[in-house]
Amino acid sequence: MSDFHHALRSLRVWDTDLPAFDPATAPEEPLALFHAWFLAAVAAGQTEPHTPSLATAGADGRPDVRTVMLHDADDRGWHFASHATSAKGRQLADRPEAALGFYWPVQGRQVRVRGPVTTASHAEAYADLHARTTGALAAALTGRQSEVLDSPAALAEASEAAWARAEAEPDADAPTWTLYVVEPAEVEFFQGDARRRHLRLRYRRDPGAATGWARELLWP
Repeated sequence: MSDFHHALRSLRVWDTDLPAFDPATAPEEPLALFHAWFLAAVAAGQTEPHTPSLATAGADGRPDVRTVMLHDADDRGWHFASHATSAKGRQLADRPEAALGFYWPVQGRQVRVRGPVTTASHAEAYADLHARTTGALAAALTGRQSEVLDSPAALAEASEAAWARAEAEPDADAPTWTLYVVEPAEVEFFQGDARRRHLRLRYRRDPGAATGWARELLWP
């Protein structure tokens, strides 16, 4: 057996006490439960709980996935940001649908969000960007996300110029920087179980429901 396969077969998941979850006590809409689980993940010491995987597809229908940073989760949906000219930005322009996947192994939990994607106003994107660090502004000002890079030296040169501008002009704008909102059509909460009796609670948009959401359990 190769070192890779030996290491792969030796790994275990959820080598810790997992929290209890009773779906019957879950709130009637998913945002409140997401906030509660997020705060629990932070309190449990989960590394970077705010970095979900984002799945999109372009005009050709081919799927794509990458890790992004969550910027907010409110009544409108789950927020993240990128350049409109990036690969994900172009894909979302062609097909404004996306899925987010959060994985918090310290508690054996996952949250999946699926739905249409809208763009916030440029004023909101500007305010969001400038609420962040100088480094975040410098990265946005560097631009050219997903373009072919000639060399690491070219990146270093562009980054140095962007950092200098960010420090000299803290109010500088990055015109293509866009705040996206995944408006949830479905939100699933997964609670792992050591005996593999995992609990899956899915919320689905249902205009006929009093809360606007239908809830259902799924087989693991």
